[in-house]
Amino acid sequence: MNYSRFLTAVSAARKPSPIRVLTELQQRSPPTLISLAGGVPNPNTFPFHSASIRLKDGDTVTFDEALMKRALQYSVSNGMPELVTWMKNLQTNLHHPPTAAYSPEQGQMDMCVTTGSQEGLCKLFEMLVNPGDNVLLDAPTYAGTLAALQPLGCNLINVPSDQHGMIPAALKEVLSRWDPSQVHEPGSTAPKILYTIPNGGNPTGASMTTQRKREVYELARQYDMLIIEDDPYYFLQFEKPWAPTFLSMDVDGRIIRTDSFSKILSSGLRIGFVTGPKPLVDRVVLHIQASTMHTSSFTQLMVSQLLHSWGQEGFLRHIDGVIEFYRKQRDTMISSANKWLTDVAEWYVPSAGMFLWIKLKGIADTQQLIMEKALEKEVLLVPGGVFMINSSDPCPYVRASFSLSTPEQIDEAFRRLSLLIKDAS
Repeated sequence: MNYSRFLTAVSAARKPSPIRVLTELQQRSPPTLISLAGGVPNPNTFPFHSASIRLKDGDTVTFDEALMKRALQYSVSNGMPELVTWMKNLQTNLHHPPTAAYSPEQGQMDMCVTTGSQEGLCKLFEMLVNPGDNVLLDAPTYAGTLAALQPLGCNLINVPSDQHGMIPAALKEVLSRWDPSQVHEPGSTAPKILYTIPNGGNPTGASMTTQRKREVYELARQYDMLIIEDDPYYFLQFEKPWAPTFLSMDVDGRIIRTDSFSKILSSGLRIGFVTGPKPLVDRVVLHIQASTMHTSSFTQLMVSQLLHSWGQEGFLRHIDGVIEFYRKQRDTMISSANKWLTDVAEWYVPSAGMFLWIKLKGIADTQQLIMEKALEKEVLLVPGGVFMINSSDPCPYVRASFSLSTPEQIDEAFRRLSLLIKDAS
C-alpha cells in the first residue's frame, strides 16, 4: 500500500528528533559506552529510592534502586521494549494478524505505547486528517473522538448503524457517490479514513458482527481506505468466543487499532497501544516525539512487571474476572430497566462494554430534561446529543453507565428516571 497518500502535510513534514534517536541508540548500547550526548538528568538527584506495590492477590511489584532509576528516567518514544514485546506477543496470539509475517514495507504489524488510547487517536487524526477531508464514522459515537476530529476542519459523514454496529449496506450507499476507480486521482474527495468502535460501542453498547466486519473491510479495500479500529472494550465482551477483529482480517495492512488498559487494569495509569502497519506506527512515534516524548516510564514498567509475572494465562484469568463483574452489573441494570422503564423507554441488551443506550418515549430531546430536571430528581445520565455529529440536533436518547453504581443505586436511579419521563411526556 502507498501509505504516503494518507498522510497530512503536517505528518509528512515530521522528522525524527535527533535527540530522541540518540536516546534510543544509547539504550541499545553496551554499558561500556560513555555518552556525553543526552541532556538527561542524573537519577542520583531524584528523591525516590525504591517502591513496593502490593497486589490484591498478595503478590508484589517491586522497584529496587536500579529499576527505580530507570522508571524515573526518560525512555524511548515507542514504549519500554519489554512491554512492547509482551504486547506484540499478546496481539499475535489473540488476533493472528496476517500482517505479522509481512515485511515492514508491506505493512508489517507493529506497535507503540500511548498515554491512553485517547492520545493514540489524537495522534492518528493529526497524522491522517486534513482540513476538508471526508471522514466516515458511525454516530452516535465516543464524544472524545468528536472532540478530537471536529476542530480539524474535516467533514464528518455518518454511516447508519444499529445494535450490531455499522451497517455495510448503508456504508456502500454512502460510498456510492464516489467511483472506486478514481479514488487515487488528484483532487478526489473520496474518504480515506473510516473510524468505528466495534465492540461495546460508547455510547450505544453496539457490537459489530463478524460478517459485517468482513463486508466493511471489503468496501475499505475497494475504496482504498484505512480503518481505525478503536477497541477499548475488546476485553469486556460478555460472551465467548470473542468476535474476530478487523486486525485479524487485515491482509492489506489497512487496519490501525487502538487498545487500552484503562477499563481492565487502571484508567489512571494512562496506558494504551496503537497497532498497525509499521510505516504508520513509525509516524505515530514521530508525533509522540514532538509532544509527550513518551508515556510515563514508571507506569510502563509497573504494568510490564505485572504482565510478565502473570503471563498471558494469568492476564486472561484477570480479564475473566473483570468480565464477570461487568456482566453482573449489566444484568442488574437490565433487570431494573425491565422493572421501571418498560412503559416509558426502549433499549437493547449490550453484549460488551459498560453502557446502556436508552430511547425515551415521548421525549423529542433529552438535553434540557437531563441537564435541568434530572438534577432536581437527583439522577444523572448523559443526554444523547453529545455523541452526535451535530450536538444541537434533537435526540431522544440517554446513556446510562453500569460500571460504578451498586445494584441498589441503579434500581433507585431508574425509579427516579421513570418518574422524570412520566412528568415530562
